[in-house]
Amino acid sequence: MKQEERLQKVIAQSGVTSRRKAEKLIVDGKVKVNKKTVTTLGTKVTPDDDIEVDGVLLEKEQPVYYLLYKPRGVISSVKDDKGRKVVTNYLEEVPERIFPIGRLDYDTSGVLLLTNDGEFANLLMHPKYGIDKVYVTKVKGIPTKKDLLQLKKGVKSDNDLLKAVSAKVLSTDKKKGTAILEIVLHEGKNRHIRRMMEKIGFPVQKLKRERFGIIDVHNLQPGQFRKLTPHEIKQLRQLATKIVK
Repeated sequence: MKQEERLQKVIAQSGVTSRRKAEKLIVDGKVKVNKKTVTTLGTKVTPDDDIEVDGVLLEKEQPVYYLLYKPRGVISSVKDDKGRKVVTNYLEEVPERIFPIGRLDYDTSGVLLLTNDGEFANLLMHPKYGIDKVYVTKVKGIPTKKDLLQLKKGVKSDNDLLKAVSAKVLSTDKKKGTAILEIVLHEGKNRHIRRMMEKIGFPVQKLKRERFGIIDVHNLQPGQFRKLTPHEIKQLRQLATKIVK
């Protein structure tokens, strides 16, 4: 007997959209299974079923999960209209249509996960799941305890409240007037750390994401990638589920 999955889950896993948006597409009559329009949430499908979303047939790909050590000067996207280098350029040998889970700024390096599993991506990206994203940054100036406390309380910038879960000084160079900080985020708004640090008077000179949940770039060089192990994938899922509960 073929394994059955909920239709919205299959659509989300294909990378087309999130599960919530998939549910709306189903209700709106924009999804067909074996050429018949389906509007009932919870409809079960098997790997043999043909699924169309907005007239486009879903390709039947197995879910894949990768870790890339993103270099600086690369766009966290699958394409760029200005012709700049994008993260998927480093994984051209991967046959599946993968996309980055969240994003790292152009000038930020470090851990970036890529997949074709939309549901998995949504689980890891959503701030409510509270997965630690650990950054190490070099800033101009030496923040005080009061400054670090301000990061936890939150800093207003362009109608956003930018907050850190935690922030600590790892080292200082009084001669050069710089400091190395470790900052933990649960969500990552556009240029989150750079804007936050700029606002309190400590411009970022260098920024790297050291860890995403349990995943780090140990043994990788910038531009290198590897598959996540089944154990790592399971741990990430359990971490998000545990935090939600």
